[in-house]
Amino acid sequence: MDRPEVLVVGGGPAGLGVAVALQHVGVRPLVLEARRVGASFLRWPRETRLLTPSFTANGFGLADLNAIAPGTSPAYSLGEEHPTGRDYALYLEAVAHHFGVALLRARVRRVAHEAGVFRLFTSRGVWEAPFLVWAVGEYSFPRFPFPGASLALPYPRIGSFAQLAREAPRRVIIGGYESGMDTALHLAQRGVEAVVLDPEAPWERRVGEPSRDLSPYTLDRLRATPGRIRLRKERVLALRQWGEGFEILTSRGKTLRTPYRPVLAAGFGDGLDPVRSLFSWHEGRPLLTLEDESTLVPGLFLAGPKVSHGGAPFCFIYKFRARFPIVARAIARRLGRDEGPLEAYQREGIWMEDPTCCEVACAC
Repeated sequence: MDRPEVLVVGGGPAGLGVAVALQHVGVRPLVLEARRVGASFLRWPRETRLLTPSFTANGFGLADLNAIAPGTSPAYSLGEEHPTGRDYALYLEAVAHHFGVALLRARVRRVAHEAGVFRLFTSRGVWEAPFLVWAVGEYSFPRFPFPGASLALPYPRIGSFAQLAREAPRRVIIGGYESGMDTALHLAQRGVEAVVLDPEAPWERRVGEPSRDLSPYTLDRLRATPGRIRLRKERVLALRQWGEGFEILTSRGKTLRTPYRPVLAAGFGDGLDPVRSLFSWHEGRPLLTLEDESTLVPGLFLAGPKVSHGGAPFCFIYKFRARFPIVARAIARRLGRDEGPLEAYQREGIWMEDPTCCEVACAC
């Protein structure tokens, strides 16, 4: 830990997954995490579960969709198909312990790069290494995309849907993708009238790309909750105080008034502020090489849901984990390490060599 070869920022599935892949090739990583392993998952609403199903199929060349390392399976260790956030955090802790990942609880305040060395100024001193992997998740950075959005209750601030349901008989949810639908479904199941506003109406769309379609898990739940949720294809333009309640202005020229605080489920930011100047940007996304390295600063890699190539986002665990061995291989080659142990990732299908060829075109 005193002389890490790679600094990894973020102790979630991306940070731990890359660290394990680096250890496979004999590289010494140090993971810096501001809170604790799996902190974002521990902050999920108590009732929220992973969208992607877990199943132990490792022996057949198919890794558990929610696994972050070969030879591991949340389905095996947790005995759940759709784990809660708290349970998935237990799996992440088990992975960190099993592989002996070096972890330091430290908050990164500033990042500098000079003469091929990254210097991280943290709450636990200054740390240096020739390589940096930025693997900070997005959950802690909710988007506030319209005037007055901060008046709403952001999805990451919901501790429990059961508690939220007790607070109001009706609730407006701004945003109709997974977080918004998760909120509406849990509230409707508890007798709350839920109104969902989204200009894209994802509940009507099926393009075959999991990052853009609602998941089968969510669609199944929606079909099992008929008549309890009102879905409206409308864009929210502004939110403002209305007496002791709230007034929502929409793209249809309508004003929706509610005495109860709306829920904001309009997506997440990127958590890249400390390294923003170390990436080139295009249409709001960092530009990456085919090894997920910054095109501006060599030695800086990105891991996690903000990885994107050719407009295709890698926002699910089973997507962005396929890039862990690619990042590890790139660093191993520069350090002269044996990349052979990464074959374990190929055997279990945790591998995507060409990130530009992942468009989905299903025949049926």
